Amino acid sequence: MFRHSGSRRTHRHNMRLASLLCLTAGFVNVSGFLAFAVLTTNVTGHVAIFAEKISNGEFASARIVGLWMLLFFLGAFFSSLYSFLMSRYERFYHTIPIIIEIIILSLVGFYGANYDKSLLKTELFAGALLFAMGMQNAMVSMVSGSVVRTTHLTGIFTDLGIDLSALFKTNKSERSELIKKIGLRLTIISFFFIGGISGGLLFKKLSYATFYIPAAILVFAMFYDIFRVKTIRYVRSIGRKIRVQ
Repeated sequence: MFRHSGSRRTHRHNMRLASLLCLTAGFVNVSGFLAFAVLTTNVTGHVAIFAEKISNGEFASARIVGLWMLLFFLGAFFSSLYSFLMSRYERFYHTIPIIIEIIILSLVGFYGANYDKSLLKTELFAGALLFAMGMQNAMVSMVSGSVVRTTHLTGIFTDLGIDLSALFKTNKSERSELIKKIGLRLTIISFFFIGGISGGLLFKKLSYATFYIPAAILVFAMFYDIFRVKTIRYVRSIGRKIRVQ
């Protein structure tokens, strides 16, 4: 799911990546909005709010929104830079961004119970989530070759519309590949919605402890990838020994 890149990466790898990481992003987006009244998985809305605050002379509020945009950017920058530096070690180049994201979500879940709704706490918690989502989006984009984007849906809906319209003019040989793309777009959208609905429902019952759930999903995704590869290699080694005997 995370390890394969380039020509070694398949549609199945991208489908697994999209389902788990989009589920996480949807969860964080809705839970973050209910907790801090801030959308934490994209910056499009923040750009509009930033411009509106500047035009109205509300520079203190504009500073906060600008900080959130910067933190999303810094998350993407850090994740990408780390991946570039660790590119020769494919087994590890995705692990640190995922671990940092798990830590951030866990800390928000743990300390959120003491959240007093002060402006500083809003900046801190919401900014941390934006940084985490920037890391995730960049990491997933690099792993999948920019095929999967997990934290916002504007481009996905656009691509889905283009792909669906292309069905009317493609021949049979091209249609199967196009259907795979459509399936991936629908998976991204569906799991983002599922994560968002789940996050909204569970936040009413669990409050800030809801953030432990996307953290747990990331732990599962990371260890699933590690142990699945080890299991496959173990089974193959047994198969080779049997054939030799």
